[in-house]
Amino acid sequence: MKEYKKRIADQLLEYRLEEVGAVLIEGPKWCGKTTTAEQQAKSVVYMADPDNQRKYAEMADLSMKMLLKGEPPRLIDEWQVIPRIWDAIRYEVDHRGDEGQFILTGSAVPASTEGVYHTGTGRFAWITMRPMSLWESGESTGEVSLAQLFKESGDVEGYNKLSLDDIAFLTCRGGWPSSISKNRRAALRQAYDYYDAVVKSDISRVDDVTRSSERTRLLLRSLARSQGAQVSISAIRQDMVNNDDDSLSDKTIQEYIGALRKIFVVEDMPAWNPNLRSKTAIRSAETRYFVDPSIAVASLGLGPDDLKNDLETFGLLFETMCVRDLRVYADALDGNVYHYRDKNGLECDAVIHLRNGSYGLIEIKLGGSQAIEKGVATLTTLAGKIDTTRMKAPSFLMVLTAVGEYAYRRKDGVLVVPVGCFRN
Repeated sequence: MKEYKKRIADQLLEYRLEEVGAVLIEGPKWCGKTTTAEQQAKSVVYMADPDNQRKYAEMADLSMKMLLKGEPPRLIDEWQVIPRIWDAIRYEVDHRGDEGQFILTGSAVPASTEGVYHTGTGRFAWITMRPMSLWESGESTGEVSLAQLFKESGDVEGYNKLSLDDIAFLTCRGGWPSSISKNRRAALRQAYDYYDAVVKSDISRVDDVTRSSERTRLLLRSLARSQGAQVSISAIRQDMVNNDDDSLSDKTIQEYIGALRKIFVVEDMPAWNPNLRSKTAIRSAETRYFVDPSIAVASLGLGPDDLKNDLETFGLLFETMCVRDLRVYADALDGNVYHYRDKNGLECDAVIHLRNGSYGLIEIKLGGSQAIEKGVATLTTLAGKIDTTRMKAPSFLMVLTAVGEYAYRRKDGVLVVPVGCFRN
């Protein structure tokens, strides 16, 4: 049996089980939801188990309570197979009157919510899991802590062990837990297997609507080329139509993207809207991202050598990997990750904003002195536009890089941190 690698979600799950009666862990399949839930569950029912699925459906029709019997916390894995169980769990939580009764996992939003009458407010808490960050998979030393950056403004120290070759491999491999311990060839194949499953079955299975595999491939390829950009549906359609047919409509693309969102393949980033000294118009469109960079790599048919030979594409997909990690780390701090862009073209790759109003500004670069200086200029320009009489000053400004031996604070106060030193 493989050794369990600790996840940041472990602590989040422990806290939530102390706070509410039921916790729902959502995220893409293969990201480790069930394994993480099993670490704290005392009894389990696997709803998608093919040997028992029919029996569970019959039990749900006859006596839903039978499925809920078991030592708490009871894990209901892939709960969306029988959506009606949601209300039954809510009822049990109300009548038991104790916290930490149930853990639910789901790799898809239910195809239908018919028979579900309660939102779960006050009874359920939600945790989003994603593929593993570099800290969780053991590739990052974790010497620079995001949490610490929000607490103090002293010097930072860290030594980066990852080369550009390493970063190219990790971008292509992704953070799928089952790939971490595999050899290089098998690990890289994992992302392609995930991609094939999405294209051939998952995008249709999510809501029992038959969708074209070829059209899905074209869409994923277009989204892969749009990582980190605010690309409209119309622009995606135009990109696809050269290899499709004129009947392809914006509505169809929206439906396909909606299905990808339901299975947690895409996770777009919302726009950040700060208080500025001037009345600059802020772009409100969301920024396109996959939940893991390896999906983009597979969609484009690339490998590590391809990325090293095309640094522009490498930069975009490296950004996707960093955004994945930043989201994982921000979750641990009860924060969110946003993107900033105004009408004048000033753009900041990531803004981590906590509920207490603290925030940090981050530019993501492969590395090199010129790229770092460009990132610093962007950060200082944006920081200078913020009206600190109406909101806090940024807790930190950071250029997050792929390469570079050390993490350090520049004389101007801007941090330069290789992703191989970073953690929550």
